[in-house]
Amino acid sequence: MSSEFDENPEFEFEFEFDEEFDEAMAEFDDFEADNDSLVLRTAVMQKENMIALLCIKSAPAGAAICRVDPREALPAVQLYDDPQAAQHWFSKSLNTSRKNGWNVIYDGLPLQG
Repeated sequence: MSSEFDENPEFEFEFEFDEEFDEAMAEFDDFEADNDSLVLRTAVMQKENMIALLCIKSAPAGAAICRVDPREALPAVQLYDDPQAAQHWFSKSLNTSRKNGWNVIYDGLPLQG
């Protein structure tokens, strides 16, 4: 399957988000808790000439996972009431990505700057 990413390795990622995604991202960004119980983690993955992100923001009250896949038109955000379930699905998704040929090039706190 050929895509614009295959034809132009210097393709710059530009996303235009619709209102529904803007609302979901606002929920992800506004999800706050005290710093002691807040868990933030970002995985940056690379496969061929593609870059993908998998992020989790978790607190005792719930969690959110955000996935940015260059093959999809829009990023996806999933909200969880159970932070342990979110951690489970984050780990499972990361392991599945590795099995599917993605290389994890960064896994840690969200990058700033």
